[in-house]
Amino acid sequence: MIKYILTLCFPLLLLANLTYESNYNKELALLDSFDIEPSFLYDPVMNKMKAKTLAKNKHFFKAMEEAYLFIPAIKSTLSKYNVPQEFLYLAMAESNFHTKAYSHKRAAGLWQFMPGTAKLFHLKIDEYVDERRDLIKSTEAAAKYLSLLHKKFGKWYLAAIAYNCGGGALSKAIRKAKTDKLSVLLDRKKHYIPRESRYYIRKIVALALIGSDEQYMLHSEYEYLLNRANAYSIATIRLPRGESLTRLSKLIHIPLKDLKKLNRHLKYDFVPPYAKGYDVYIPYIKLAEYKQKYYHEPMQNFYKVHVVRRGDNLSRIGKKYGVSYKVIKDFNKLRSNRLKIRQKLIIPIAKNKRHKIRSSHYYMVKRGDSLQSIAKKYKISVKNLRAQNNIRGSLIRVGERLKLYE
Repeated sequence: MIKYILTLCFPLLLLANLTYESNYNKELALLDSFDIEPSFLYDPVMNKMKAKTLAKNKHFFKAMEEAYLFIPAIKSTLSKYNVPQEFLYLAMAESNFHTKAYSHKRAAGLWQFMPGTAKLFHLKIDEYVDERRDLIKSTEAAAKYLSLLHKKFGKWYLAAIAYNCGGGALSKAIRKAKTDKLSVLLDRKKHYIPRESRYYIRKIVALALIGSDEQYMLHSEYEYLLNRANAYSIATIRLPRGESLTRLSKLIHIPLKDLKKLNRHLKYDFVPPYAKGYDVYIPYIKLAEYKQKYYHEPMQNFYKVHVVRRGDNLSRIGKKYGVSYKVIKDFNKLRSNRLKIRQKLIIPIAKNKRHKIRSSHYYMVKRGDSLQSIAKKYKISVKNLRAQNNIRGSLIRVGERLKLYE
């Protein structure tokens, strides 16, 4: 009987041992990709972080699920610049894969670039786009930055730490410690590197260890993410100036919220007025449908033509339609702010601004009326009433026709 039980249990024990060995080897390979010594697997602070994340695994896997569509593209871009794919988890540590992420220090996007660093790596920030939120361009910038840091410091874990606290602070820490060994730099009593950075590198490794643990994922409710992340990706298409995301979403049958999620770098519902158009991202599985169904349409279908009246200026027109005067100037290729009566201007209108455009009608001033009473009656501001009728003071006359916005 005992012999039978041993015969039955031996294969299971062997399988468990092989699984453990396989997972252990993967963990060692992961640490090696960061140039970290194997002993770091037993770092108590890092393991506490790992255990805490596993205890709240819904947060971890929700972030993975939200990013499944663009994770392959991030990995591919990192590999293109010879940056270990495990640096994917640096982005997770920075922003939790939220492209809308914005810090109180003015860092933004997946990789949390500051405006100065973003411009250094040619990420455009203007009236129309913030490329710190561009999935591919920001990842390329991060990969270039990490490559430079690796070239300077020689080890990937040092590049990750420098990404957090800056190259100058890390160089100073190494000089003070007289070594670049991770266990020394992480000494909590010596304070060679900032506390935030000591936790930062541990957090990246902890997240990477969880994300690479296939056995854990296979035995959890998130098993589908293993295949899903490899099966989906994004494609880059170039749209002409002024094209609307709303129109594109209808043409290729993709929910607008999903399309916007892939294109957080666009500040409006439309593509910037750059002469050569602009890159937009769609799910790769929609590329064939895009090629088959997309056609260029004249802009007037989602733009408004404004005829300049007496008293109009770019600022006033911009406030009326909910867009910046710079946008109007760019779309109409105006060299100055001067306008002519009856001049036609193309006004690009973001979807979330369209409900603010009001139909106009006129009001005949009666005895006892004032700007305040009329404004209160029609629920508009006195300032707007003055602007629409080019009134400088408060004087209005009985029988005068005032233009209103309902």
